[in-house]
Amino acid sequence: MLRCPVCKKTDMAVLELHGIEIDYCFSCAGIWLDEGELELMLEESEKKEEIVASFKELKDCECSEAKRPCPICGKKMLKVEIEAGDKIVLIDKCPDNHGLWFDHGELFDVINSSVTDEDNPVLSFLRDIFMSGNKNKEETQ
Repeated sequence: MLRCPVCKKTDMAVLELHGIEIDYCFSCAGIWLDEGELELMLEESEKKEEIVASFKELKDCECSEAKRPCPICGKKMLKVEIEAGDKIVLIDKCPDNHGLWFDHGELFDVINSSVTDEDNPVLSFLRDIFMSGNKNKEETQ
């Protein structure tokens, strides 16, 4: 099991979604995707190449967010901006290409911006995770 790069002490759960294993932190709702798994999730999307091509690595001076350790190698990850429709999503990328870290809701934003089929199983799964979490937060406030 991998440790969450945000919580640092929490082991992430491995969830399988249509043959793709994702590591999910139940504490902070972050998601780790191993190298190539984002592309697999976007396989049926017409915007797959556009999204992958939009990755922009930021220099240290361009981002004030703390660098996080890669859950595989422990190296500090790079900050990367992704164009997701009308949003810019800031994610973390292992410098040795072990994978990508998405904070709560970021993977949903990326997939949602690239998928036109509302019944897409990946989008439905992510909607269930993130929308149910938002609903519970609203009910407790």
